[in-house]
Amino acid sequence: MDTFGNPKIKSGEIEEAMDFCLNQVINNLPKFTYKFQNAYSVDGFYQEIDNTDWTCGFWTGELWLSYEWALEHERTDEANKLHEAAKIQVESFYQRIKNKVAVDHHDMGFLYTPSCVAAYKLTKDERAKEAAIMAADQLITRFHGVGNFIQAWGSMDEPENYRLIIDCLLNLPLLYWATEVTGDNKYRDIAQKHIQTAVDNVIREDYSTWHTFYFDINTGKPSHGSTCQGYQDGSAWARGQAWGVYGMACAYRYTREEEYIEKFDGVLQYFLNHLPQDLIPYWDLEFTDGDQQPKDSSSASIVACGLLEMAKYVSDEKAAEYMAIAGCLLKSLYDNYQVKDVNKSNGLVLHSTYSNHSPYNTCNHYGVDECNSWGDYFYMEALTRMSKDWNQYW
Repeated sequence: MDTFGNPKIKSGEIEEAMDFCLNQVINNLPKFTYKFQNAYSVDGFYQEIDNTDWTCGFWTGELWLSYEWALEHERTDEANKLHEAAKIQVESFYQRIKNKVAVDHHDMGFLYTPSCVAAYKLTKDERAKEAAIMAADQLITRFHGVGNFIQAWGSMDEPENYRLIIDCLLNLPLLYWATEVTGDNKYRDIAQKHIQTAVDNVIREDYSTWHTFYFDINTGKPSHGSTCQGYQDGSAWARGQAWGVYGMACAYRYTREEEYIEKFDGVLQYFLNHLPQDLIPYWDLEFTDGDQQPKDSSSASIVACGLLEMAKYVSDEKAAEYMAIAGCLLKSLYDNYQVKDVNKSNGLVLHSTYSNHSPYNTCNHYGVDECNSWGDYFYMEALTRMSKDWNQYW
């Protein structure tokens, strides 16, 4: 799909959007300093939760992105407030991993990259570094040498849990970072094995993607793909496809495997070819304009981040193309999906979908047509990437 006929976000609009995000985050600090945002809003508003969900790191990531923006725009008092709140949350993440609270799953990267890795990169916080290394150690306990993949969730010795999911591609930058700061190659080696297994099995011939893929517990051989969160087996869950786009960009960043550029382009093109007129996907790419289905704005933000990451590694012509597409996605999000009235939502981006039930999947129904924490975070990350040469957390 050629998106270049669509308007692209302008620099003044990026600044306006980031100012709004910063102000909204600041206004949320009284509720979300010692507590965290739930994964999704209810009637537009996030409720407080303890640091126990797989999504808690995204709110802390919003604090760090806001801190960066405030510093650069000489809003010193706000930068200091954000720094203090983020430090409190980093301590919560330290305690969570040290005491092994709700960490028996693969989402250590989603939890610890935008919180503790970000803290270390921005402020050289040694306690954040220690927490993130412990999280990387936890993540590699889920690696199966039989099959060469990191198991998503569930008991490690049950055939029905012997699977990976496409989301895990965004957990792997934590492992590359751990190798970088410790000098121990075990983290990187496991990440690379998982990437290759995922690429070989999760990306279909037409470049649509499986949400989850199973392996034989005895031999490690590929078994079958299925969906949990997509509409049905064989369709392309929008957020899964988006994880594929950003995940392949990260994979290329760390490995420089030329195959991953081709995979990136294929997965991206499938995503673009299945967008509705306003460029913001429905929750599954099976659906398009006229279908009475909810959107998933978070997927557009994730893809924009992947485009802006991959633009660093390709020709100038290709980079300009990627950046133009990202600009079109962000323009639609800014115009039509960003929260405009703070009395109607304490989030940043409307019309996301966390988990939508269908007759063919096993999902619960919650966070449908709401804000969600990763949608808000990746919207801010994409805007940040558009505004400067960002030293990414991932």
